[in-house]
Amino acid sequence: MKQFFKFVLATIVGITIVFVVGFVILLGIIGVAASGDSAATVDANSVLHVKFDYAINERTPNNPLSNLPFLGLDKKRELGLNDILASIKKAKTDDKIKGIFLDESYMMNGQATTEEIRNALIDFKKSGKFIIAYSEIYTQGFYYLASVADKVYLNPKGIMEFKGFSSEITFLKGALDKLGIEAQIIKVGTYKSAVEPLVLTKMSDANRMQVTSYLGSMYDHFLTNIGKARNINKDTLFNYANSGRIQLPEDALKYKLIDGLKYKDEILAELKQRTGKKDKEDIASVGLDEYLKSGNENSTDPKEVSSNNRIAVVYASGEINGGDGDDNSIGSETISKAIRKVRTDNKVKALVLRVNSPGGSSLASDVIWREVMLTKKVKPVIVSMGDVAASGGYYISCAADSIIAEPNTITGSIGIFAVLPNMQKLFNDKLGVTFDGVKTGKFADLGDISRPLTAEERAILQNNVNHGYDDFTKAVAAGRGKTQAYVNSIGQGRVWTGAQAVKIGLVDRLGNINDAIASAAKKANLKNYKLVSYPEQKSTLDKFGAGLSAEVKAHFVKAELGENYRIYEQIKGVTSMMRTPQMRMPYDIVIK
Repeated sequence: MKQFFKFVLATIVGITIVFVVGFVILLGIIGVAASGDSAATVDANSVLHVKFDYAINERTPNNPLSNLPFLGLDKKRELGLNDILASIKKAKTDDKIKGIFLDESYMMNGQATTEEIRNALIDFKKSGKFIIAYSEIYTQGFYYLASVADKVYLNPKGIMEFKGFSSEITFLKGALDKLGIEAQIIKVGTYKSAVEPLVLTKMSDANRMQVTSYLGSMYDHFLTNIGKARNINKDTLFNYANSGRIQLPEDALKYKLIDGLKYKDEILAELKQRTGKKDKEDIASVGLDEYLKSGNENSTDPKEVSSNNRIAVVYASGEINGGDGDDNSIGSETISKAIRKVRTDNKVKALVLRVNSPGGSSLASDVIWREVMLTKKVKPVIVSMGDVAASGGYYISCAADSIIAEPNTITGSIGIFAVLPNMQKLFNDKLGVTFDGVKTGKFADLGDISRPLTAEERAILQNNVNHGYDDFTKAVAAGRGKTQAYVNSIGQGRVWTGAQAVKIGLVDRLGNINDAIASAAKKANLKNYKLVSYPEQKSTLDKFGAGLSAEVKAHFVKAELGENYRIYEQIKGVTSMMRTPQMRMPYDIVIK
């Protein structure tokens, strides 16, 4: 027995030593990573190499381990939209940057994000510098971005995708039926179709009509802007796609969607020629991440010099829930705290609320809305909408002084619903599990998932949802200066694009986040100011424990499921919808 305990003790000591040594090594690695984060050098006549092969978030993650293959997480830093736009803006006036090379990209983000980057590239071209785009495969998203380039090249054996937009919904009712689960729906809104995947096997007529409307609006914008960039009539482009004209690389060249068919070595040769390099010389190239850290800014924007006056940008990105959030989700406590801090800080003269959210909990949305409304009373509040600002995302926006969206932002969806599963068949018939008990009142077990709702219980929940919809439409009416009846007529859960929303008064004008910042400065009578962003981002080191474990788990699930990860996320979302009444988008809109 003594020998046994000796071995156990030795094992514990060994594990402890390994842990301590490993921790010291980890700290050393982190130190190296941090020291390697110093300013990069940008050579004269450099090309800014731009490649988007990841989903672009609103802000760059605060990750000191970004350059390390740590637990299979990011091997390189993936810049957020904020830093992408900053880098392009900086390159416009940097004498060392001669042009931009748009390399193979997939644009795995919403269309409004692509729109902001595209507009930044258009502004960059005003400097007279070149943009060259190249790809072996042009998805429609990347082609939309690349269409602004001076020269658009495709690999001679490559693929050009130009076929029109489609939107697909995954319906779960059949799976729920097989499991013996009934989704009991309580909702307000003819178009509030978030619940349709749970109770139908195909789109309702009302939903099909609204999807046709906003998809058509987005496609019209897509064709119009490509037409302007390539000097091709919009209707002609529509016919190209509708008749399947673009099948081979030669077709793309014939119909002037691209400027040439070239291999990568030919592209590199052209870049050398444009930057004055000889054949045997290497191209001076710098990536977005390196360039952002280069410190080679030759001019200072007077609006961003050191100043006691500040404009705060509060980022509200992701699903809305109660409690704390993170870079990819909106926690009502975290965002409310950030907005309160902005409101009480005398140095902050205006607030820009950047919203990129499909909505979520109606209660959490209302908590944030209250803080926006209170802030509006003491300083200007401007909302900038990203890819999506719908349902709860619109609710937290509607109290602002002004709302600015991209033409292809998804917004509206003014409606509310609740979902309560009836799992009686699953428990009784599939699992052989039954329940029995006592209660002190008629409604003491309201919400029990082991049985169906009674008519009286359903009436109670419907009254709750009706009350929530009434609050929603009143808030929008007050914030937008409309009657509640009018808001109801354009509400009912209907989804709109930013371009459509301007016409019906849900959005004030079209523009990007920089337009929103400029609007906030004008309203606060500021010429010089400093930008500050909230909420404070947690670093990877701060996330050690449950937070980091969740990221690691999500990484491996994504790697295993691939494109099916979206369905996995949808099923997870169903469970979260069953907690409280929801102000949520109809579903995760996927446009192909």
